Amino acid sequence: MRALITGIGGFVGRHLARHLLAQPNVTVHGTTYLPVERHTELAEMGVRLVQADLTDEATVERALNESAPDHIYHLAAQSFVPVSFENPWETLSNNIRAQLNVLHALAQAGGQAVRVLVVGSAQEYGPVEPEAVPVDESQPLRPTSPYSVSKVTQDMLGLQYFLTYNLHVVRVRPFNHIGPGQDKRFVAADFASQVAAIEAGLNEPVMWVGNLAPKRDFTDVRDVVRAYHLLLDKGQPGEVYNIGSGQARSIQQLLDTLLDLTDAPIEVQVDPARVRPMSVPIVACDASKLRRETDWQPEYSFEDTLAAILDDWRERVRVAES
Repeated sequence: MRALITGIGGFVGRHLARHLLAQPNVTVHGTTYLPVERHTELAEMGVRLVQADLTDEATVERALNESAPDHIYHLAAQSFVPVSFENPWETLSNNIRAQLNVLHALAQAGGQAVRVLVVGSAQEYGPVEPEAVPVDESQPLRPTSPYSVSKVTQDMLGLQYFLTYNLHVVRVRPFNHIGPGQDKRFVAADFASQVAAIEAGLNEPVMWVGNLAPKRDFTDVRDVVRAYHLLLDKGQPGEVYNIGSGQARSIQQLLDTLLDLTDAPIEVQVDPARVRPMSVPIVACDASKLRRETDWQPEYSFEDTLAAILDDWRERVRVAES
């Protein structure tokens, strides 16, 4: 199998590359917006990298011709919700145009045999009434940010190209995924990076947090990429699948779990700048469709995942100091 991962240099892309390369007879190609020299770890793993701006149609066509993939995992996107409020059109233009170029190039080339994973988001569902939790795929879409609007559009474009051109598109709506290697703009990595810096004596013993009340469905990124792989093998083209653990845990619980993993005395304080303008109170995933069709089950516990994230940030701090 020849797999192409767009946005392979990102958090999920790196984990997906490791997972696919551990399978027999798989060649992994990847596109990255940054120069390939910035991704020596991926190159050393055996990934065939190409620098590509996916918003440019001709560049996408060249990348597809050079990689000749059987499977495409389209991960490339601006994925940080607060940035989408600051620059809404940049997020919409980037996320929609890049995917449209990939799908359109395949349709024009007669790429119906190529399997494509279109990655949406649980953010598409927006506010959900408590009686509708856990959320299944039939829940109406109510996006509350420019980012989630872009993901609804990507989702529907995937469906449209399946219906119009018979492309083998499988759509996914992953819920919050966390793990080692994540950018500290995201909550688990943010908290872990603060703990690691406090332990190393680099920060005062104060944790800065936002709203701790919302509940989210957190899944280890290594379980998520395994679901991606299973769905391109076993998922039905045109269908959409939720990916998540099925358990809602509060940001407070996430914080408490991390604090239990350190001996450092830490005071917690709220930073108003970290409070989002719109926050959904509770989100939990009904992933029964995914489980039924692929036998997927999470393998990493919430506690083990947070321990791995904290250890990752401890190592980053150690390397930065040496």
